[in-house]
Amino acid sequence: MDLVESVRLMAANELAVVDQWRGFVHHAESTVLPQHGGRLVKSLGDGIMAEFESPREGTAAALRLHQYFDSINAVSPPEQRLFMRAGLNVTHVYIDEHDIYGSGVNLAARVTSLAGPGETMATAALRDELADGLDAEIEDMGSCYLKHVAQPLRVYRVGPSSHQALLVPEIDYATPLQPTIAVIPFEARSNEAEYLSVGDLIAEAVIARLGQTAALRVISRFSALAFRGRGASNSELESRLGANYVLTGSYLPIGGRATGKLIVSVQLVDVKSDQLAWADRFQTDVADLLHADCETSDRIARAAHLAILNGEVQKARLQPLPTLAAYSLQLSGVSLMHRSTHREFQRSLEALGELLTRHRKLPDAHAWVAKWHVLNVIRGSSRAPATDAAIALDECDRALDIAPNHALAHAVKGYALAQLRDDGVAARECIDEAIALNPNEMHAWLYRSVWSTHWGLTHDAVAEAQQARNLSPLDPHAYFINTILSNAYAFDKQYDRAITTARRSLKQDRHHAPTLRALLLAQVESGRLAEARQTCAELLKLTPDLTVDAYKNMGNRESPARQRVIAAMRAVCVREH
Repeated sequence: MDLVESVRLMAANELAVVDQWRGFVHHAESTVLPQHGGRLVKSLGDGIMAEFESPREGTAAALRLHQYFDSINAVSPPEQRLFMRAGLNVTHVYIDEHDIYGSGVNLAARVTSLAGPGETMATAALRDELADGLDAEIEDMGSCYLKHVAQPLRVYRVGPSSHQALLVPEIDYATPLQPTIAVIPFEARSNEAEYLSVGDLIAEAVIARLGQTAALRVISRFSALAFRGRGASNSELESRLGANYVLTGSYLPIGGRATGKLIVSVQLVDVKSDQLAWADRFQTDVADLLHADCETSDRIARAAHLAILNGEVQKARLQPLPTLAAYSLQLSGVSLMHRSTHREFQRSLEALGELLTRHRKLPDAHAWVAKWHVLNVIRGSSRAPATDAAIALDECDRALDIAPNHALAHAVKGYALAQLRDDGVAARECIDEAIALNPNEMHAWLYRSVWSTHWGLTHDAVAEAQQARNLSPLDPHAYFINTILSNAYAFDKQYDRAITTARRSLKQDRHHAPTLRALLLAQVESGRLAEARQTCAELLKLTPDLTVDAYKNMGNRESPARQRVIAAMRAVCVREH
């Protein structure tokens, strides 16, 4: 058993924590363990190790020991409360006068790391010795990956769950981790009858637009309409709808009935912090709301989506990762992966790693970690491209072990094989499988464009990248889509379109080296050498270590497309070595 957050607690009030810990150890050694046939092997300063002859008695002792701090916690502020976490395993051990030894002892310690405050986790070997509901309530948490343990381990929660559980039950792992937004019908600031339904119209149009992104979970219009005019608080909307963000607004007719003009005010609130995430006020007209391509709803949806994304990224930058919600970790991890600075890119992997610490069976997280390792090579920042390639493929396989029909994992595996392993046949099979599983998986179409570019099907590459862009019109990483589309245009010798698309991408992220390489190729092959040299200077300023050899190590060096980029680099005198 370990004391949760012992370092923080000691730093805040060392003497009090030491006194409370000594009382806990004395209680364990003098009362609880003897009553359950247990022996205190050692006290570690913020943890104890104990052994028992019976798994049932060991379990009962652990559950009793959790209760020791209840009376102290009842009168303590939240930041000063003490909680234990416990791990149980059945194993043979080696014993001497000082300690107990064996791999099974280490496994018990590893299992402890999966427990949240006040929780007890057990291996399958121990669970088999218990009667569910008689010895304790037992819940299957699924197979988990543990540090320095080669194979996944089946883990069970024994007793109650924590308010800060690190794992969710096996059945809950398929639940998507996206921030949830509720769009409440806008309120009329006028009693004119012909305008009373406009608020519903705006909300429905915004919900439809937000529903086009996989990055958000959008509450259905039927549920949102139930809160029309109720004046519900944000906390009520959170509890009733599960919303993390709430979008509300109002509208006022101006200029008389003949004009059909409206002033629309809108605001987005982060429910947890009760802070305003975004607000705006603008003029529109009723006729626009009746169009399928409504500019008003598109404007609101894009701004709200971007505000949520930027808000979660800012949290990940400034707050300790363990304090963030799981959806914050996923959204910020994916977003920071597509940022140019080295620090933000590395923070992306930290966020996704923290997410996997809590949700080890989340296929999306494994797939995104795999993509991170592919991008690490493509960006030219990898010190060991072969290792990154191996990790990427292993993470994809882990995702597919958990969810064999996970389209994103199949797509990323194909992307890794195409970019890093020169295995065109296997890469195409993976990407085609992703599209067969989910024809609307944007990334699958994007990576098929990469595949087609590498293997000379340039006209197909253009159509596939355009399909990806059409499937995610509100994508916050549109610059990445435009980079791949620019590449496709360049290799298809549509140089003007390639240059225009690359420059559009660079407006969104001017420090993205692959975009500059696409622009360089289009400029060189279209004979615009003066512009190409300027692009080369920007590229070398961003990646001063870039050489022809270094570029060859960024992936599939045999593809005809890569050879054309190498020729373009040589044309503007990029160093060979």
